[in-house]
Amino acid sequence: MSSEAGSTQCRGLIEAKENLLKAMNSLGSIENLDHIQKTLRDVYNELEQLHESRRIKESNNIN
Repeated sequence: MSSEAGSTQCRGLIEAKENLLKAMNSLGSIENLDHIQKTLRDVYNELEQLHESRRIKESNNIN
């Protein structure tokens, strides 16, 4: 997992995103899985938005 200060929630989001990237890479060479790749990308992007919201919230709590 990437090292980043933050809450347990942020660490969970980071781990989930990293696992999705691994899954996308594993499936990348298999034909006819474009729909699954798109779904995984959409989930990754949603998690990224949630993570960014957590980072902003936690940053505001520190300041």
